[in-house]
Amino acid sequence: MPGRERAVQGGNELVKLVVQLVNALGLEAREQFRAGHRIWGAERRIDIVVTNPATRQRLGIECKYQGTSGSAEEKIPTTIRDIEAWPIPGIVVFSGEGFSPHMRSFLIASGKAVLLEDLEAWLRLFFGLELA
Repeated sequence: MPGRERAVQGGNELVKLVVQLVNALGLEAREQFRAGHRIWGAERRIDIVVTNPATRQRLGIECKYQGTSGSAEEKIPTTIRDIEAWPIPGIVVFSGEGFSPHMRSFLIASGKAVLLEDLEAWLRLFFGLELA
């Protein structure tokens, strides 16, 4: 599957790898889908909206990459909270060595985040696809 042969180098690349995986599974992907506004007025965009063409079931995916330690991970709890306001179910797909062990634990424990390397199995379960 796409993305397994090398490490992700940035956020845009992470989005592209997720889209490749989604398409390889026979699902449809739409990037940067506009979904209303946030409470402070900013436009809400979902990185990827995945649709199962057979059932029309949808899932939103936010992609978060952090290559080095820094403040980007401070935005993660807000992202998890924002997903709750989406009109469809959603998850965060994350990758990168820069996430602290504490943040990795938080993401996994939230039930709303998936490591890139676990995404294929997660999508197969969510959309009821054949298990590999």
